[in-house]
Amino acid sequence: MATVRLMSDEEAAANPAVAAVFDDIRATRNSDFINNFWRALAHDPAALARTWASLKAIMVADGPLDPLTRELIYIAVSTANGCSYCIHSHTAAAKAKGMSDAQHHHLLAIIGMAAQTNALVTALQVPVDAAFQVG
Repeated sequence: MATVRLMSDEEAAANPAVAAVFDDIRATRNSDFINNFWRALAHDPAALARTWASLKAIMVADGPLDPLTRELIYIAVSTANGCSYCIHSHTAAAKAKGMSDAQHHHLLAIIGMAAQTNALVTALQVPVDAAFQVG
């Protein structure tokens, strides 16, 4: 259950700052759907605008990583951080960007393997090899 009330379209339309961001989300995504994350964040219009602008710059704007790879990374980080909402929303986004079932299962295997080896290295306090030092 949310710790804040999710803002309705009517409430958003009554606040020009929120309406502008919701309109941009709809235009950018070419969809009328505004998901619950943005509806929860809308009670703080400055945070809503700042977060949407940052997300757009990283996940939507042209960059060296293709859109599907960005979503796969988002799923992995969301899994590491235990964010069920983001795991679900970015898995749906990855599927919409062409992620196959085989790719999804392989991603989950990589996430599981990384979690296991990260835990072992941390528990064993293995020093970083000189050959792996960057910079």
